[in-house]
Amino acid sequence: MNHQEIRKNNHVVIVTGASGGIGSATVRAFTREGCHVIATARNTEKLRALQSETGCDYLAGDIRDADFVHSLFRFAETKGQISTLINNAAISYIGVLQDMSVDEWDNLISTNLRSVFLTCREAIPFFLHQGGGSVVNVSSVWGNVGASCEVAYSASKGGINAFTKALAKELAPSHIRVNAAAFGAIDTPMNGFLQPDERTELEEEIGMGRFGTPEEAAALIVDLALHHPYLTGQIVTMDGAWY
Repeated sequence: MNHQEIRKNNHVVIVTGASGGIGSATVRAFTREGCHVIATARNTEKLRALQSETGCDYLAGDIRDADFVHSLFRFAETKGQISTLINNAAISYIGVLQDMSVDEWDNLISTNLRSVFLTCREAIPFFLHQGGGSVVNVSSVWGNVGASCEVAYSASKGGINAFTKALAKELAPSHIRVNAAAFGAIDTPMNGFLQPDERTELEEEIGMGRFGTPEEAAALIVDLALHHPYLTGQIVTMDGAWY
């Protein structure tokens, strides 16, 4: 299923975590390509603003909740043929592992990893019925190499990487592609906790000497989703020569 087919047949792209930096940039990028986007996140106000800007549809709710995810896909199918799923919803936790509570662990794993299971489980029957589809899971360099003081986040993204590779093998015979984009330091609110000196120090570690932009991240996501029909099961890293 290529880009031209998606535009011609008004296929639907679902983007989770659409109120954040990468998520909102991804919604904008897909709508510029002529795709019909369903944006989802918990922040109704931001989703409404995104709809006003891009013309996307949206449904606000908790992507960790199986009933909400089911209703999201029922809503999406009323808008067209669901062709593409972008799993971008994520939260982070900064701190040593022994200070992390069980509730904090469960919340992070549910948001970052359980949500990917729930959305893919809902998407697969649609893709099987129509003979193809594409999933892009948003991962991180920390899923590749791990990060001190971000153990839970690293574990969730490492889980996404393994999930991506395994599901791609499972679905390849059905012409359903599953890939992941593993990003380095992207200039989003998630990295807003950095102090100016910490940011400068981090930029000096990156080969290209700067953070990536949400627009650059979105461009990779769109490319993986709409093109490369033989590319599946891959974790494509974009980190400016950091790791």
